[in-house]
Amino acid sequence: MTRTAQVVVIGGGQSGLAAAYHLRRVGLDFVVLDAQAAPGGAWQHTWDSLHLFSPAAFSSLPGRIMPTQAGRTYPDAQHVVEYLADYEKRYELPVEHSVRALGVHRDGEFLRVETDSGTWRARAVISATGTWWRPFLPAVPGREDFGGEQLHTVDYRRPQDFADKRVIVVGGGNSGAQIAADLAYDTDLTWVTQRPPRYLPDDIDGRALFDAATARRRALDEGRTDTGGVASLGDIVAVPPVREARDRGLLKASPMFTRLVPGGVEWSDGTRAEADAIIWCTGFRPTLSHLAPLQLRGRRGHIATVGTRAADEPRLHLLGYGDWTGPASATLIGVGRPAREAAREIAAEVA
Repeated sequence: MTRTAQVVVIGGGQSGLAAAYHLRRVGLDFVVLDAQAAPGGAWQHTWDSLHLFSPAAFSSLPGRIMPTQAGRTYPDAQHVVEYLADYEKRYELPVEHSVRALGVHRDGEFLRVETDSGTWRARAVISATGTWWRPFLPAVPGREDFGGEQLHTVDYRRPQDFADKRVIVVGGGNSGAQIAADLAYDTDLTWVTQRPPRYLPDDIDGRALFDAATARRRALDEGRTDTGGVASLGDIVAVPPVREARDRGLLKASPMFTRLVPGGVEWSDGTRAEADAIIWCTGFRPTLSHLAPLQLRGRRGHIATVGTRAADEPRLHLLGYGDWTGPASATLIGVGRPAREAAREIAAEVA
């Protein structure tokens, strides 16, 4: 069965919902296709202790302020899931859950979206599938030789699963720091980073990061000197659990090892550390396999964009994958502006 809509949004997480909100405001006919069985996007699959970098008021999608969470300055992931579910319901957004997009194809004046439950034809497509579903593992020698457990950020849930074990956490970003802090009390922890950890000042939170990313994009657009954006400030937001573990001396980072061995890891000088488990907090890549039929990806795996629009397929917009699809667009507070611009641009084209 083939159905039609002016716009098909692929992905029903925070980016897809922000797009839906603005598509509704410009009066377009659209549908949101979400592979997840329930609202909440990737937030419903994170580790138990994860919470936002910003207070609720500065972590909101367009049109609806996130309510505060009792007893918390920075809401946890479950609060975000509940907020997204309420957002979807409040605005009666046409989200079809448990629908996986398999491929987007050119079909004359339309784009054809093949899914595991039928076909859609649309004048425009917004891809908002994020990165959570494509974890990145570095090519480290000996990874197949290690005899213990190996996980990525996406697999980690709680420190109790590793109580009294020897655990190596790899990664000097926010995920690595937060998971290392989570494990610092009940495990024999080794935290490994590519370079010494760079903490942002303790009073910096997600709102300041959004402002920095926006200022950088504005400077680049106006031909001024690159401000460096968020990267100029540091790598790790010192949220309370990270700050506490750091101040207690529990977050001491070791340099990156050179290889894995059957019982652990080894550094270039021959030093070894034994481990029962290694958790790779080594980031993600954009989830774009459904766009492969369009043959748009460049050498780095990104699709060239002008704003949110694909440079070589003007009927396709990408939203929420990072700064290359809008300043801070992978964040709750940052996705609203590029979502609005994409909806307005699509409305003008469809009209």
